[in-house]
Amino acid sequence: MVDLKTLRTVSKIETGESPDALVYDSKHGEVYIFNHRGSSVTVIDAKTPKVVSTISLGGEPEFAAVDSASDRVYVNIEDKSEVVAIDTAKHEAVAHWPLAPGEEPSGIALDAAHHRVFSTCHNKIMTMLDTQSGKVVGTAPIGTGVDGAAFDDSTQLVFASCGEGVTNILKEETPAKLSVVQTLQTKRSARTMTLDPQTHRIYLPAADFQPAPSPSPGASPARPTMIANTMKLLVYGPAK
Repeated sequence: MVDLKTLRTVSKIETGESPDALVYDSKHGEVYIFNHRGSSVTVIDAKTPKVVSTISLGGEPEFAAVDSASDRVYVNIEDKSEVVAIDTAKHEAVAHWPLAPGEEPSGIALDAAHHRVFSTCHNKIMTMLDTQSGKVVGTAPIGTGVDGAAFDDSTQLVFASCGEGVTNILKEETPAKLSVVQTLQTKRSARTMTLDPQTHRIYLPAADFQPAPSPSPGASPARPTMIANTMKLLVYGPAK
């Protein structure tokens, strides 16, 4: 926990194993830390700051989205290919919804007004889930190596940033129809993103990498090494 005036670390809070993502629930003043290898979420009171709950998720969490009006947090479970709904008032996992035909979901975005959750999946599919029925009601194709997602309420556009060097832009035509409207060429490695809902601009970090070394027999593939001084922030906005 960092003091924004002094930029000093004022507190350190223990989480579960391999914390990978977080969201802030402003209604309850709590931070949700998603522990990938720990298959859990650590809930922290932002004022104290102390752990108030640890919730088992039954799988490896990725990104999450907060629905304050419904007292819910929705999180992708990568290894189970599902979305878990968490009750933020009770600190309980209250539903596990399969995302088939989507597999290995990563990025997530929320259309709270229409009760829709969008999950970007590694088998090159975006799913649109109805959070009232728990059913997938729409899908659309996306690129390879996806990681991030965002939803623009005013334009009804949803974005999927893919490591191959594209961001797919889709439109929620109706609560049951999802259509691709543009494949934006970005840069290889630009796989995470955020959206400014005021300007409708999206921001994607990207860099150049050395080729990954060959893995040792029986070892997992090694990650490529970033080339120094190549990090850039890519900014895209609506055509004027």
